[in-house]
Amino acid sequence: MPQVVVRDLSDDQRMALMKMRRSVADCMTLPYHDDYFLLRWLRARNFDPVAAEKMLRASMKWRESWGVETIQDWPTPEVFKHYYPCGVCGFDKDGSPVVIIPFSGVDIWGMLHSATKADFIKTAIKTLEKTLEIAREKSEIHNTYESTKLVGILDMSEFNLKQFAWRPAAEAVISLIQIYEANYPEILKACYIINVPKVFSLAFSVVKNFLNDYTLSKIRIFKSDPNKWKPVLLSHIPPDQLPVIYGGTMCDPDGNPRCPSKVNQGGKIPKSFYIKNQNEKDKNEEYSSVTVKKGDKLRLDYSVPEGGSFLKWGFYSDEHDIKFGVLVKDDKGKETSIIPVHRVTCNETEEIGVVSCPKPATYTVIFDNSYSYLRNKKLHYTINVVPPINGSTDVAVIDSEE
Repeated sequence: MPQVVVRDLSDDQRMALMKMRRSVADCMTLPYHDDYFLLRWLRARNFDPVAAEKMLRASMKWRESWGVETIQDWPTPEVFKHYYPCGVCGFDKDGSPVVIIPFSGVDIWGMLHSATKADFIKTAIKTLEKTLEIAREKSEIHNTYESTKLVGILDMSEFNLKQFAWRPAAEAVISLIQIYEANYPEILKACYIINVPKVFSLAFSVVKNFLNDYTLSKIRIFKSDPNKWKPVLLSHIPPDQLPVIYGGTMCDPDGNPRCPSKVNQGGKIPKSFYIKNQNEKDKNEEYSSVTVKKGDKLRLDYSVPEGGSFLKWGFYSDEHDIKFGVLVKDDKGKETSIIPVHRVTCNETEEIGVVSCPKPATYTVIFDNSYSYLRNKKLHYTINVVPPINGSTDVAVIDSEE
């Protein structure tokens, strides 16, 4: 690892580094615990050596509790070996590992029914630690600090918000983000989020509240036009280090342009991996039950007092499908369709969803059985109004490319 170029630091920063170096000398036991390592924590706490030491020591306790130093010896659950969508495809021009996550292969419902939440998190930690180990090895070759950081490409093609509206999935993702922010400061060199659908803005409006300013500053978001994001990727990543599908020249020996030999593509997880019954409901959720009679409708009104809130739902029926939709009523009583009433096969799998509520209003959830003249429908549902996250209602698109 190259030594810190002290002249690049101000006098106050140099003094903060010296203070922290002395105060944490007792726990600097690994080869990569050098001045660059300490600077990550100092920068995360605005060069306050006391706050940086507190953050570092808390992370050391976290690493001990999760067994991070020996996590590579932990046997990854079989389901994640085959269906955890992630991989290092190559290196950018500075030697930083390029990590690709293809969201089209993310089946978080299947993952959390095939392993515990702890196993899901542990797999993510193991993957990240292995990638950082690769980065450190590269830094020895390139003799540059930039090599110790990571480049991420998040391909949001076929992004399914419904999966992440499921409470256990949302909690698992937020846990991962919080772990990352608390224990891996300043490791992100750049993050390119590409092929972004419209619904992504809602998801990002929630996630960005858990990201610090440094992480947000490294994110660039692109829509689905490859003519916009491919030149950006290639300006930082050599073509032979990038799969063909992302504008490079790399492909597998069989010609596959996604390079699945390097980047696990994930996919729908077979139920044979499940350790839980798919119809088992989150015990923390309270479900109401009702019978919607044949030829009838059920209308449920929910008052949203604060703009920037979210209306979320989950429902399933014992037998047969039902129609579902959402309306919003303004202060003059005019109703506008948010989700058109449509037929939902909630008898096969739970229907889960969320909509943003930009202004105070009354939202009406409709369960429509008027088309059925023969059958009543037994329905189980949970519907909640979630207040704004941290009082924030805006969506910060860091670098939207049309």
